[in-house]
Amino acid sequence: MRVYSGIQPTGRKHLGNYLGAIRHYVTGQEDAAAAGDESIFCVVDLHATTVAYDPAELRDRTYDTIALLMAAGIDPERSILYRQGDVPEVPELTWLLTAVTAHGDLNRMHQFKEKSGQQRELVSAGLFLYPVLMAADVLAFRADRVPVGDDQRQHLELMRDIALRFNARFGGAAPDGTGGTEILTVPEGVYPTVAARIMDLQSPEKKMSTSSSTPEGALYLLDEPKAIEKKFKRAVTDSEDPPVLRRGPDKAGVSNLIDILAAASDRTPDEVEASLVGARGYGDLKVATADAVTTLLAPVQERYVALREDEAAIELALALGAEKARAIARPVLADVREAMGVGPRR
Repeated sequence: MRVYSGIQPTGRKHLGNYLGAIRHYVTGQEDAAAAGDESIFCVVDLHATTVAYDPAELRDRTYDTIALLMAAGIDPERSILYRQGDVPEVPELTWLLTAVTAHGDLNRMHQFKEKSGQQRELVSAGLFLYPVLMAADVLAFRADRVPVGDDQRQHLELMRDIALRFNARFGGAAPDGTGGTEILTVPEGVYPTVAARIMDLQSPEKKMSTSSSTPEGALYLLDEPKAIEKKFKRAVTDSEDPPVLRRGPDKAGVSNLIDILAAASDRTPDEVEASLVGARGYGDLKVATADAVTTLLAPVQERYVALREDEAAIELALALGAEKARAIARPVLADVREAMGVGPRR
């Protein structure tokens, strides 16, 4: 069983990235190791080139992301941790998969519509083909499971359709995947049943984001303790008087703080609410949340500093990951080429 996860190197990673994804990567790595399964983690630098970007910043952000993953607990010795651009089999597979990818399907992708509307000068063909590259990321490794958020459900379904269509056209399988030869594994999406949904501290009706949140609304993983305390003290709650420390659709700011405190302290939101019965007001909730987040991030920040300053060591880890990744992807690509009649006969 192979489990595949990819993460963008763009932007500074915030608390939502950590609680919603990175921390689950680490627990997933442990669960996979215990079950004898294989975990694959990729920093997708090629995806980042589909919109306007600064090359030097991309390389720095890629190092930042790798160091953060390792600081959080991803072990290059126990898992496969690699940089997307180091595995040329993936972009070649991307091109081959375009033969079984419908233009109409790509045109309906929500992310393409959203991001293309944000481009002022150029909407790149790469942005349009982004989902095919994402499919190749997973299909190149015959991954069985792909943990993703609901916002990536459409991409995962397209990925499955591409694999099924390829197997039907070149492997003689039925449209539903039965019979014939399964050249490409049809992956299953793993969607979180319970996950921390971290909202903007200043606009708690929307998700915390590197691109759309204000500096005060996003809490970054490398923020110092004083900055963390300051941001939580300024976090939006509500004007209910006397203050009521409960979750609810009418209390977005308070709900967000309770959810963050619960996730940071490994408790349920109900347990957090019960613990706040004697609190004096929203100030107590903000202080408790700041303390819990500071405690949670302190060891990650400490390890990150040591890892990030040694780029040579990061490159050694990436070289190890690329070698292991290519050892898996190379025969998959060879099978695809043979099935499609591309290149010399084997």
